[in-house]
Amino acid sequence: MDPAISQLDPAAVAEADFSSVTPAPDALLPWYAVRVRSNFEKKVAASLHARGFEEFTPLYHQSNKWSDRVANLEIPLFPGYLFCRLDISKRLPVLAAPGVVSIVGFGPQFITVPDSEIESIRSALDSGALLLPHPYLRAGQRIRIAKGAMTGVEGILLNVRDDYRLVLSINILMRSVSVQIDRDWITPIS
Repeated sequence: MDPAISQLDPAAVAEADFSSVTPAPDALLPWYAVRVRSNFEKKVAASLHARGFEEFTPLYHQSNKWSDRVANLEIPLFPGYLFCRLDISKRLPVLAAPGVVSIVGFGPQFITVPDSEIESIRSALDSGALLLPHPYLRAGQRIRIAKGAMTGVEGILLNVRDDYRLVLSINILMRSVSVQIDRDWITPIS
C-alpha cells in the first residue's frame, strides 16, 4: 500500500469540508465538434444537456411556405454538427448519446474548436442579425458566379479590405484582372 494513503485518518477524511473544492469549470474544458445523425441535432443537444455537458447548437429561423400554411422553423446553422465542451478522456457518455456519430478529428486525434470561433457565432446570434449557412470560402479558392450579369464566370476569390473580388486570368498572357463582386453571388468550385 502507498505510504501516503496509509497515513490518512479515515475519521479526518469523513469530517473534512470539501465544499471549497470545486471541480474544474466547464469553461476550462475545450470545445469539440460532434457529428450527429441527420436531423438529430436538437435531440442530441437535449440528451447531452441532460447528461451534464455544456453543448452549443446554433440555430437560425427560416420560414417555409407550403400550399396551405407557412411554418417558421429553427434549423441548425451547421447541419449534422453541434459543439460540446468535454474532457476528451471521458468522451464515452457523449459517444453513447443516441444520434451521435463521432467526435470530429483526424484519425485517432480529436480536434478542438477554438473558443473564439464559438464566441463569434454566439455574438452574431445574440446581435439579432440574420445568419444563414454559407459555403466555406477562403481567399485563393476557385469560385463560380451563380447570380447576376456574370453568371457562370469562374475565377479565384480575393479578399481586399472587406471587399470580395473575382480574379480572372488569361493564362497564355500570364495576366489577370479583378472585379468587385457580392459574396452572395458566389459558389465554390469543388
